[in-house]
Amino acid sequence: MATEEAPEETTVSDRGMVTIPARLRRRLDIEPGDKLRWETDEEGNLSVEVVKQRYGAFADDDMMAPMGGDGLDTHDLAAKEEDPAFAEDA
Repeated sequence: MATEEAPEETTVSDRGMVTIPARLRRRLDIEPGDKLRWETDEEGNLSVEVVKQRYGAFADDDMMAPMGGDGLDTHDLAAKEEDPAFAEDA
């Protein structure tokens, strides 16, 4: 027979932050970059939904640093532009 686990409690810091207990982070697969969506109902009950942000976590970041170019440029990080095997007209 399975035993029911005790509810987790955390303390709100003076800056309004809370720590998600490690057991819950593991169970819900919450990782850095994931977002939490907070909602309350008419009775004042709080619910929290985990919003996975594993890929494209910064897509809505309007503070992104410019990387140069117009966004369509590519950069030869592997130094293959000079190699004839990688020429576009080959």
